[in-house]
Amino acid sequence: MPGCQPGFSVEVTPCQRQLLKQLLRHRQLSQGLVWRIRIILLLAKGFAIATIARWTGKSRHTVRLWGKRWLEVWPQLQVAQAEEATKGQLKQLLQSLLSDAPRCGAPGKFTAEQQVAISALACETPEQYGRPVTHWTPRELAQEVVQQGITTAISVRTVSRLLVEAALKPHHSRYWLNPLLQDPDLFEAQSGAICDLYAQASRLHQQGIHLVSTDEKTGIQALERKHPPLPMCPGQIERQEFEYLRHGTQCLMANFEVATGQILAPTVSDTRTEQDFASHIAQTVARHPKDDWLFIVDQLNTHQSETLVRWVAEVCSITVELGETGKSGILKRRATRQAFLETSNHRIRFVYTPKHASWLNQVELWFSILVRRLLKRASVTSVAHLKTRLLEFIDYFNRTFKSRSNGLMLANHYRSKPSSTDSPTNQTVDGCRLWAAAKYIRLQTVSVFMPR
Repeated sequence: MPGCQPGFSVEVTPCQRQLLKQLLRHRQLSQGLVWRIRIILLLAKGFAIATIARWTGKSRHTVRLWGKRWLEVWPQLQVAQAEEATKGQLKQLLQSLLSDAPRCGAPGKFTAEQQVAISALACETPEQYGRPVTHWTPRELAQEVVQQGITTAISVRTVSRLLVEAALKPHHSRYWLNPLLQDPDLFEAQSGAICDLYAQASRLHQQGIHLVSTDEKTGIQALERKHPPLPMCPGQIERQEFEYLRHGTQCLMANFEVATGQILAPTVSDTRTEQDFASHIAQTVARHPKDDWLFIVDQLNTHQSETLVRWVAEVCSITVELGETGKSGILKRRATRQAFLETSNHRIRFVYTPKHASWLNQVELWFSILVRRLLKRASVTSVAHLKTRLLEFIDYFNRTFKSRSNGLMLANHYRSKPSSTDSPTNQTVDGCRLWAAAKYIRLQTVSVFMPR
């Protein structure tokens, strides 16, 4: 062999040689691994250590070191090949065996106790330390760490790194509503009933029962941009004019039919009074006046109004005495009116989402589509123009809508009702499962708005 050094030989199988050459051609391979692979291949050809050191620009000690490393790891490679490892697995093994061994690095400047103290300080409010701000910046936190005697000195960058390692983000916040459920069993019953209805939407539709998610989107502004937008071009996104003229607002009442994904009988008006909502329901039912209707709504007062109760009683031919609002009978209180509207033997009935759980209403998903596809960039010259644009979008949506409703069946799969032997803790877990299941359904049943 050319320039072979007696007593030092390296063996490389044909498969290993092929894999090493493939790694050499990898553009993202580190230079450290590149010259180590070249040393192994040259040693396998029998070249002397001094020759390889001259060709690679490394010292003879380095060449000898990686030759010995290969001899140490070679049995592991043979075992991997004998176990019929894939080429990808062998490549990963080669890279790991030829990589640097773990090093201890420089000793840490801050003890575990100091790092915990810094994280604890970051979780407290600046007001507690006499700073009239709402949240910490890394610079202020570094100053306070020194003032509190946690350490004598610390850089802003080190504080930022410690915050990242602890997954703390003082500069971020989001809105949060504490549920504080007064009656978890009632919440489970109400949300469970809605989940069950969603799961049965297709079957109910075949039976002539319309399951409709209904809600209002109020305060839709009729905004006119002072100047037209600048269209996008290569390397530049579309730019909207910042200044606008405000021409007024409109309220949209929409019905999302769960089984078909269509928006039925929308109402665009200036107000959303109880008379407006009752008229909207009336025009919706007028599409199929003899069919049964199930409306999923939230607990807004106009959804439990006297006008709505009287209309349902008239259409369903209910002759029971309704009483008087605030005094007696069905009309006395919101609770009694809601109980009447929820009565299961009525041809037209309403199902109410739990308090602070309007996200269970699928029409909210469609409102999100409306905002993204129309309202966010729309420029209208008047309230009438806004109304026209809304109705045109709904017509276009109904013509091009493609529904994904397979996720509805997840309601029955994830629901878990507590047995009589469950502890309160287990019942809480079951309630969380139902909450998570309903929210998962909300994500899975998002309407896909795309051309057929």
